[in-house]
Amino acid sequence: MSSLNAENPVGLSPVPLCTLVDMTDIPRVGFRGTQSAEYLQARGFTLPDTPNRAVTQTDGSHVARLSQTEYLILGSRHDDGERIADEEARWELDHSANYLLPRQDSHAWLQLSGVCIAEVMAKLCGVDLRAQAFGPGAVAQTSAARINVIVINADMDTTPCFQILFDRASLEYFKGAVLDAMDEFNAR
Repeated sequence: MSSLNAENPVGLSPVPLCTLVDMTDIPRVGFRGTQSAEYLQARGFTLPDTPNRAVTQTDGSHVARLSQTEYLILGSRHDDGERIADEEARWELDHSANYLLPRQDSHAWLQLSGVCIAEVMAKLCGVDLRAQAFGPGAVAQTSAARINVIVINADMDTTPCFQILFDRASLEYFKGAVLDAMDEFNAR
């Protein structure tokens, strides 16, 4: 006979309050230059109006504007980032307008989702990432667990979701720090 409790009267596994997924194998790329916006719009991307904002595309990919002329594009899980990998492969050098910034080898990528993500990140980061201060589409370029990170609020439907990018060499360290911060929550 299985043990039952008041919080879980039927003995089922509790629903996790947050989930961490390693997205490092999904393509991502950056573009920088005075003509980057025009280039990306011509390629069919919808862009944020201001720096430190992100827009989710209809295919599930994300475009984050990191500065006046720099964009970071994250592939979609729906196509395993194929569209973004194709964009990187098709890019043609135009020294006066637009530079490709490969990010596959330089940046690791974790997705933290669930109702407690702001609380988890509060254990690692001094920036207020609660929904009222850091709403959907917000981008923070900050420090967490003593490394530089880019945090993108990319809510999925009704589920809070952060896309977190950082130095790829720090993947195991940062993943461990996030998992440790998630420990008091029902995390997976």
